[in-house]
Amino acid sequence: MAVALSLIPRLHRATHRVGLHVQAVLPGVNQGEAHVLAHLHERGPTSIGALHEAFAHRRPTLTGILDRLAERGLVRRDVRPEDRRSFRVSPTPRGRRLAARVHAALLRLERSALAGLPQRDAEAFRRVADALAREARLARRPR
Repeated sequence: MAVALSLIPRLHRATHRVGLHVQAVLPGVNQGEAHVLAHLHERGPTSIGALHEAFAHRRPTLTGILDRLAERGLVRRDVRPEDRRSFRVSPTPRGRRLAARVHAALLRLERSALAGLPQRDAEAFRRVADALAREARLARRPR
């Protein structure tokens, strides 16, 4: 009998349910768009490279998310003045309003989920999630 996975199925299920939650409370916004908007709300204008680093999307996936947000007038992509070979993503005024709503919805969900847990459990979860991301990233590198 195979050894059962203990973390990855739970992480996948939680991620999927966060996506369903986003769709329920913010109709018309999918999970990828919500995370980009929340990131822009927290950090302000961001390079595309920094968005790749933050979310680990494949380039075509992130491009699709940004295209949809731009088509709806929520973000714009401008050439970065300090490096004309790259772009910075900025929310438009309408995008900032939606980003604030998205961020508030995700923050409510996170706070509600953590309300009954000791802070050390949340810290341990962050360390485990970071370790999984780090290991998965390392596993993709040629050896």
